[in-house]
Amino acid sequence: MAQEDVRADFIVIGAGMAGASVAAELSREARVVLLERETQPGYHTTGRSAALFTVAYGPPVIRALSRASHAFFRGEGPGEPPPGLVRPRGVLFIAREDQAEAREELADELGDAVTPVPADEARRMVPILREGYVASAMSDPLAADIEVHGLHQHYLRAFRARDGALHLKTEVLGLEQNGGDWSVETRQGTFRAPVVINAGGAWADELARMAGVAQLGLRPLRRTALLVAPPAGVVPDAWPMVVDVDEDFYLKPDAGKLLLSPADETPAPPSDAQPDEMDVAICVDRIQGAFDLEVRRIEHKWAGLRSFLPDKMPAVGYDAGAPGFFWLAGQGGYGIQTAPAMARAAAALALGRDLPGDVIDEGVSRALLAPGREGLAV
Repeated sequence: MAQEDVRADFIVIGAGMAGASVAAELSREARVVLLERETQPGYHTTGRSAALFTVAYGPPVIRALSRASHAFFRGEGPGEPPPGLVRPRGVLFIAREDQAEAREELADELGDAVTPVPADEARRMVPILREGYVASAMSDPLAADIEVHGLHQHYLRAFRARDGALHLKTEVLGLEQNGGDWSVETRQGTFRAPVVINAGGAWADELARMAGVAQLGLRPLRRTALLVAPPAGVVPDAWPMVVDVDEDFYLKPDAGKLLLSPADETPAPPSDAQPDEMDVAICVDRIQGAFDLEVRRIEHKWAGLRSFLPDKMPAVGYDAGAPGFFWLAGQGGYGIQTAPAMARAAAALALGRDLPGDVIDEGVSRALLAPGREGLAV
């Protein structure tokens, strides 16, 4: 049964990490409605992420947002962070002899965030690396596993505690601006607010099209992951994550199992992404070539969508051609580790304020995040 119209100060579309976190921040001082088309928040990308916190990887603005999020993950700083969001992991970047050039390029990119590791030390750190496979390696010892579910639930709990209204199974069917308000049509009723925040992940451009707003050229890319058992008698829990320098694969310990990925980036339409059997086979082949690991059985396999804009940086801010239409999109594979700073930055911009000082201090600016910056499709 459809409800009557609901009014708010902000309507946030999408209850994944981006939407839940900005809704929680805005609900400190505004009436916020959070709409989610699925039966549970974070069903798509957020719920399928094997997130790692590192300040070493990604475009410059991503690294800056990660640095600004670091205190939160340590249980400090603004945002009332809960304890236990990260666990030490480390990352080992490995290179074969024929990948020397790629290794040097990555070393230049990562700078002092990584340190060289001899091949024999790499095999000591991860004993199942095949002898002779690794010619050189680099380590980021500060990287840490993120408790994605705990982080997501922290924001949802904070949102509800501030009287935020979460509506599940509420797919957006229409989106238009009338008399200074945005009207969001759903089967559950109409929601109205002067500001709508587009946190639709892979669907963000689709929501823009529905609203008559110029799209940004978002590219959803499918990534595959598998869960397998380690070799008999091997306990991998203390190993670092292992990443090929060309990002052709990675291996990550996960609760006594091994999470594997071919690090694929296959263009895909916004959808409930499912693993492709060819990507699964490629993953197994690459992993077995680098590790003494015979994959006899895949215990679980899944896929998620990582959405990138043309310049690989997120779009956070009001659309210049559509008053009250706010973009929070294009986080790529970095939306979990940047969420604490991204949420505070997005909330400040949505409220018409300057970015938080600690975010500015790390090198983030309104211009770097602007949806209308040069190189995007607006």
